[in-house]
Amino acid sequence: MWNEFKQFAIKGNVVDLAVGVIIGTAFSKIVSSLVNDVIMPIIGMLVGGIDFTSLIFRHGTAVIKYGTFIQTILDFFIIAFSIFLFVKLINRLKRKEKVQQEKEEEIKTDSKEELLMEIRDLLKRDIVREK
Repeated sequence: MWNEFKQFAIKGNVVDLAVGVIIGTAFSKIVSSLVNDVIMPIIGMLVGGIDFTSLIFRHGTAVIKYGTFIQTILDFFIIAFSIFLFVKLINRLKRKEKVQQEKEEEIKTDSKEELLMEIRDLLKRDIVREK
């Protein structure tokens, strides 16, 4: 069981996932800072100097912090959009790589076909000479 666990933990997919989670966490902090320290103050200025984190609704002893919720939603959309752009870039690079590989295979196939046609032509020529 220990050996199976080691094989599972050392597989590339698990290591890639762990690296992705770590980078994603760090990226999330950067985006949160971007939203909290740059974007939300600009939006606040545009809507009359409102600080979204101070937007709350009180009903008795209950406090609903909908301003913080708005910031969290904005965080999510910025992170989701950034990931979308990153995945789109990766897919574009993969497509270019695939097209390049297909071209290389096509060139290899063409050279084989040319060689076979040359052999065919030589055989035809030799057969005609023998007659």
